[in-house]
Amino acid sequence: MKTIKVGGILEATQIAYGCMEIGGDWTSAPLTDTTKTKAVATIRAVLDAGINFFDHADIYGRGKSEEAFSAVWGERPGLRAQIVLQSKCGIRVRGAPHENDPTRYDFSYQYILDSVNGSLRRLKTDYLDILLLHRPDALVEPEEVARAFDDLERSGKVRHFGVSNHNAAQIRLLRKFVRQPIVANQVQLNVLHSQLIDEGVAFNQDKPLRALRGEGTLEYCREHDITLQAWSPLARGAITGKPLNSDDPKITKTAEAVAALAQEKGVSREAILIAWLLRHPAHIQPVIGTTNVERIEACCQADGVVLTREEWYQLFAAGRGAPVP
Repeated sequence: MKTIKVGGILEATQIAYGCMEIGGDWTSAPLTDTTKTKAVATIRAVLDAGINFFDHADIYGRGKSEEAFSAVWGERPGLRAQIVLQSKCGIRVRGAPHENDPTRYDFSYQYILDSVNGSLRRLKTDYLDILLLHRPDALVEPEEVARAFDDLERSGKVRHFGVSNHNAAQIRLLRKFVRQPIVANQVQLNVLHSQLIDEGVAFNQDKPLRALRGEGTLEYCREHDITLQAWSPLARGAITGKPLNSDDPKITKTAEAVAALAQEKGVSREAILIAWLLRHPAHIQPVIGTTNVERIEACCQADGVVLTREEWYQLFAAGRGAPVP
């Protein structure tokens, strides 16, 4: 598996694995032995495929995904030093800790520290390689975030820091206060959800396909060595995992183009979708999340696929639903 340097600092495989689904359901019920066994089997398949980067969040499975992951330590002694562990914090679920509490975001100093301590406890590790702030907190006080980052770095609990679902302006504000480099920004990005890329192509059009804010987030991240991590790189299976009877002609056309390229190159459709992201010069790191072993292997076929400029633009146009301007 080819590698990249996340944030220009941390070497890791160019494809990451997202652990959202390995903890089973999202209820408050405890983790079962069956779920734990399935999680270990999935992680084993990911490692065998050559991936060394694992993405978590404190809310995944209400903590059960991190807990399930920790079962792998007993099976593979010495594994911790061989992999990159990333987790996220900041989303607080409805009804916790109090019954009437709404879903909200929380980047307060104490919550960041408490969240990291909880993740470390569930993961059964002493440190995270990367901590991401999960979704922008409208009430963020960057000075508090900076204090939390300093304390976590000083204690050795977190080695690197980043964000998720943040635009350029939000990252710029945060960088004004924190000392540490922002190494990653995890965003939704796939051939059907290509707004970050489309923004740079269509910003000056009289009638763009969608509203554009002109944030320049992709370019900002490239300028500042912030690795873009793409969540939902397979578009939730709309192209590869579901019947091609969608009422949306854009999805049907994209699925047909992907299938044709996959057949021509002798690889899976999943590999074509991942290769489309890898072809971009921003060195985007796709985060796959399937627990199906065959689909994990199918995704990793992308490691040997390089799309031509013409093939990349063919898929871009299909996914955006119109030719480039």
